[in-house]
Amino acid sequence: MNEVLWRPSPERMSASHLARFMARAPGAPSDYDQLWQWSIDDLDGFWAQVWDDTGVVAQRRYDRVLDDSRMPGAVWFPGAQLNYAENLLRRRGDGIALIGAGEGRDDEPVTWDDLRRRVARAQTGLRDLGVTTGDRVAAFMPNTVETVVVMLAATALGAVWSSCSPDFGPMGVVDRFGQIRPTVLLTADGYRYNGRVHSLRDKVAAVADALPELRHVVVADVIGDGWDLGERPLVGYDALLDNNADEPTFVGVAADHPLFIMYSSGTTGVPKSIVHGHGGTLLQHLKEHQLHTDLRRDDTVIWFTTCGWMMWNWLVSALAAEATVVLYDGSPTYPGPDTLWQLAERTGVNHFGTSPKFLAACAKAGLRPRDVADLSAVRAVLSTGSPLNPDQFDWVYDAVADDVQLASVSGGTDIIGCFAGGAPILPVRRGELQCRALGMAVEAWDDHGKPVVGRKGELVCTRPFPSMPIGFWGDADGSRYRNAYFSQHPGVWTHGDFIEIRPEGGVVIYGRSDTTLNPGGVRIGTAEIYRAIEPLPEIVDAIVVDRAVAGDVEVVLCVRLADGVALDDRLVDRIRATIRAATTPRHVPRHVFAVSDVPYTISGKKVEKAVRDVIAGAAVHNRDALANPEALDEYARLPFPPAG
Repeated sequence: MNEVLWRPSPERMSASHLARFMARAPGAPSDYDQLWQWSIDDLDGFWAQVWDDTGVVAQRRYDRVLDDSRMPGAVWFPGAQLNYAENLLRRRGDGIALIGAGEGRDDEPVTWDDLRRRVARAQTGLRDLGVTTGDRVAAFMPNTVETVVVMLAATALGAVWSSCSPDFGPMGVVDRFGQIRPTVLLTADGYRYNGRVHSLRDKVAAVADALPELRHVVVADVIGDGWDLGERPLVGYDALLDNNADEPTFVGVAADHPLFIMYSSGTTGVPKSIVHGHGGTLLQHLKEHQLHTDLRRDDTVIWFTTCGWMMWNWLVSALAAEATVVLYDGSPTYPGPDTLWQLAERTGVNHFGTSPKFLAACAKAGLRPRDVADLSAVRAVLSTGSPLNPDQFDWVYDAVADDVQLASVSGGTDIIGCFAGGAPILPVRRGELQCRALGMAVEAWDDHGKPVVGRKGELVCTRPFPSMPIGFWGDADGSRYRNAYFSQHPGVWTHGDFIEIRPEGGVVIYGRSDTTLNPGGVRIGTAEIYRAIEPLPEIVDAIVVDRAVAGDVEVVLCVRLADGVALDDRLVDRIRATIRAATTPRHVPRHVFAVSDVPYTISGKKVEKAVRDVIAGAAVHNRDALANPEALDEYARLPFPPAG
């Protein structure tokens, strides 16, 4: 059993949304395990209670919760008429709804009434541009107030929203938006990152030229670099809102009406265009925010994210909990690693969302956030993007705060939510996610398709859940959708993660199952190796893959070293000894190389598959999906010794 690092006080437990939800559940479950079991055994009863307890705003209530429980094929909340944006704008008054922050500008607080007014005017502006229900509105935007306003305006109309981060290359954007044929593109004149100003003029011109059905480009003034696109109609953001509308209208749509189109990473092929609906997205996020995160009215939440990652959508949905959302645009470590922690103090953040990569950067810099910022308001530190290693648990409780819920969560763009994460009534165990998420029938299956506990297995979900994709855009017969999640185990969602469910109920994520290492026929999760070596002060970052050799595979570890450190035989021996001591002899890499950088997607995930392909001599397409595509070139030149 892993060491317990934190337990909630009885007062904190009893004050949580989750405790009140449990008390109203049938039979008043006495612990989380009982509640979780009920939530997957009685999907209708559980999701009906989520709907009622979170106060879903609907123009017409559903006829049934679930119509047919097949996967795929399940239909959630048939008969309902609702609107996602209406739920996010349910609150009125002069409380603060949004705080826009970023490099090179002052914080911008926006009240609930002001947000509602801006959305009403943006909606009128979009309607004047011809946007109607079902049209696609795309955004190539930084994480700003303008982005949220136009998203809410578009979805209030029943239009479909899709967004990319401005650090995508033009082809990466076209690979995504070209599939969905938007009629309006929202963009900015530029963005700031790491102390530099980046114009988007050339990128936007290239993107607009490649989208033949695009009728209008709306440009927000972010860096003060006014420009035009020649012949193409151009509308300023301020001009879009230049009308007298004060109240938005909300088009009632079916629960499965398209809301968001999101994308897979696209590093190994054309990105999948994943469609999520109004009802499923809303219910999943309300459950996760209120029951798992204990987000309350007047709380303040931040998550460092771009508009190209599902965590942006998740963050903005927190408005439905009547909480204040902090948006940050820029580098999280500029001008120093304390930037976001200072922002948390300034805005009174209660829920601080981040990634293991950011926490590692703070630790490597020797930062102790509790010494540079008043974090007394923070009740929860949340992390996702990759598994949080055990030493990072220790660092948070030492350097950030000792009385916080540290919730490592795991799910994905595919489900716009979480399969496993946190619960405010449970202890935090070192190196573990606290629990399987409510309503998610998650199991670990062995190679024979049998559920296992206390052993590694494939993450599957055996029962439907509301935030399953409606489908993939353009996949008329559903074949691509079925092949993505249901080909391995028909009728069962297979997610592609390698996990372990602990006997006490926690979950450990070992990495993607499609990049699981398999030397000598033994499956090894890449996260196990990262956990072992990332605490070493000589190592700034690392990536591990397998390499095919005659009849087997060998483990290849590439490390980015701290300044002034050389990869000599002594350090290689220390790395191997550390891995062996923390794991098993099979985890020990056959090859260890020093590299200048580790390639990541723009949403901050290591691209193990792309590195593996490059090492094998295969081409990697869609390099625009990477934050640092030039890093891959170094891996093609790694000096492997001759075979034999």
